[in-house]
Amino acid sequence: MFRMLVIATRNKNKLREFQEILKNLGIEIVSLEQFGPIPPVVEDGNTFEENAYKKALHTAKILGLPALADDSGLVVEALSGQPGVYSARYAGEDASDEENCHKLLAELGGEINRAAYFQCVLSLAVPSGQALTYIGRCDGIIIDEKRGENGFGYDPIFLFESHGKTFAELSMEEKSLISHRGKALAEVKSELKSIKKWVENRLLEDQPAKPDHSLYHKKDWSDEL
Repeated sequence: MFRMLVIATRNKNKLREFQEILKNLGIEIVSLEQFGPIPPVVEDGNTFEENAYKKALHTAKILGLPALADDSGLVVEALSGQPGVYSARYAGEDASDEENCHKLLAELGGEINRAAYFQCVLSLAVPSGQALTYIGRCDGIIIDEKRGENGFGYDPIFLFESHGKTFAELSMEEKSLISHRGKALAEVKSELKSIKKWVENRLLEDQPAKPDHSLYHKKDWSDEL
């Protein structure tokens, strides 16, 4: 039965978002922190879809459990779609949120066009390699000064115009309703019964076939000795 879903992340902020949106669904939501050391996956895909699938499948194969991974990032129109898949490491492999935001604002400079959107691609994979994909997007604009204490990443400089707040000024509940990840997870939640059946059927297919004992019933083994 489908009782546990592994979120392919060690990011506590991301895990909290997943748990908030998928709570009360009868599935235990855990992260990679619940398990021992796991070899990291190389996120060298050219799209969010490629990276999400790589992370989900990598985790599912190693742990033998259904795994949900997301690849998400900020797409800025004036920067030809950057930082995109490089959002988490825009200022370098070990860059902090502060450094990434600083580089983004420096690159934008006095650009008038501040249109941007967050995109999230979720991939739910089983160990055999089959997967489901869900996509969410949230449009906004980039502001020059950080606002708010909540959230992470580029949240303090991403303004959701209809609310007049940055993502870092929204509560967890507000953000879950409108964010890119929230929208993608809402699709997962709305289809959960179908997803459960899909996962359980895929896991059954992966089980080794039971031996046919009728082949050996009343067999004369003397010619085998």
